[in-house]
Amino acid sequence: MNLSSIPGFASDDTFHVVVETPPGSSLKVEYEITWDAMTVVRPLPLGVLYPYDWGFVPSTSAPDGDPLDAMLLWDVASSPGVVVRCRAIGVLYVEQNRTSHQRSERIRNDRIMAIPIEARRERDVSDLRALTTRVREELEQFALAATALEGKDLEVLGWGDASAALD
Repeated sequence: MNLSSIPGFASDDTFHVVVETPPGSSLKVEYEITWDAMTVVRPLPLGVLYPYDWGFVPSTSAPDGDPLDAMLLWDVASSPGVVVRCRAIGVLYVEQNRTSHQRSERIRNDRIMAIPIEARRERDVSDLRALTTRVREELEQFALAATALEGKDLEVLGWGDASAALD
């Protein structure tokens, strides 16, 4: 089955995320639709590791042409290709250079912050206020560090709530 054909929404307030990169990985892994397989995109800069499962919301399209990015804020690691039903707690708004096209322009490439429905210890996390300021700052710094040296010139624009993430 082609992972990109999975419906984005499971219900009005839950959605699917296809995991590409598990926590602790220093490789950016991405789903390649033409091969229906996970592929290596690039190593992250030295010392930078994914803090949580990272993936995409299938059947969606972000301004950069890829599916919407999502980070699963739970304390377990899954595996590339695993589909996880989630609920949104917020969105990190970011803008970056478009690096895969000839012309130079800035595009949005927001990251949805999600809690898996099956999460146990994070069950009571319902919105960004449940995350400490330090955790939100570390997530911002991860986004910046993960794109360092790639010519993306990422800029963090701020945070949106769960309803903004679902929109």
